[in-house]
Amino acid sequence: MNKKIIIASALLAASAVFAFDTWLGDAPQVETGIGNESNTYGYWFSYGDDGDGGESKVIWPVELGNEYSATAMDPVVEHCGGICGTAALAKGSLTYNPFVGIGFNVVGEGASGDPVPGDASAWGGLCITYTSAAAPSLELGLGDVDATIGYANPAASLAKAASAAATKSIPWSGFTQPSWYKGTTKMSGTDAAAQLVSVKFKIQAAAGNYDFNICAIGPYTGGICPASCGCCGPVPHAIKPVREASNAKATLLGRNLGISGINSAVTIEVKNIQGQVVAKGSIDKGSTLDLSSLDVGVYMVHVIGKSVNFVDKIVLK
Repeated sequence: MNKKIIIASALLAASAVFAFDTWLGDAPQVETGIGNESNTYGYWFSYGDDGDGGESKVIWPVELGNEYSATAMDPVVEHCGGICGTAALAKGSLTYNPFVGIGFNVVGEGASGDPVPGDASAWGGLCITYTSAAAPSLELGLGDVDATIGYANPAASLAKAASAAATKSIPWSGFTQPSWYKGTTKMSGTDAAAQLVSVKFKIQAAAGNYDFNICAIGPYTGGICPASCGCCGPVPHAIKPVREASNAKATLLGRNLGISGINSAVTIEVKNIQGQVVAKGSIDKGSTLDLSSLDVGVYMVHVIGKSVNFVDKIVLK
């Protein structure tokens, strides 16, 4: 008999106030539209099979980390115009094919520090643009509920796309539990969407090395994932993002935005949490950009100049 998992309403985030804007590999954070006040939603993380005896890992093209976290993927996003790397799959003592995955939380952390669920039904599903030398899958993470359903999470299979990017749009009904699951606790893609914790891009295959790039991801309803990679974010591998020897970064003096550590003019774009450009301009060393017309909130600052190409987050108060 089919059973549905019911999560206490106190844990569920409210329906989206802002739309989930398609992420185009141009910012370190996916603006899901249902993130909570912790502002920990939408940041990419990786996981693997090491807890089950596997020895798989992701080989990243650049070193991870920023001033807040040693595992932050900001440098990868800046370098790849997406999330790219090599899935180095090694079976170890596993009795099944090894795997790695890359994902993001849709709401963020709760008071306990664990990611909490939210209702993503309004997205209608997901669209994705990617390349992958092995056929991946797109999986719906459910946090504590994963164990209840034997880790048989609803997922959608994606085609191998080694030589050219692939784009796929999948309604929630297209996410189904794997055929090997024989348990009695069932979970449809539609049910999972109403209590969604994370979205995961998973590569599981025979041992070997498989290159991949997640170029774009967005909602099925109203989202537009491009047909190719490199259309919107930085050109993959063309520029290694550098903050110059002086470690350039965005700084705020009241509502005036400056860039410390630069020796020449830079171009600045300021985007709101919907990914819209709300301010832009060029500044030199020592000059600032006036942001007094912007509302209180979190913004992403994209800085481009000679030997400089990076994204910083600022908070206007």
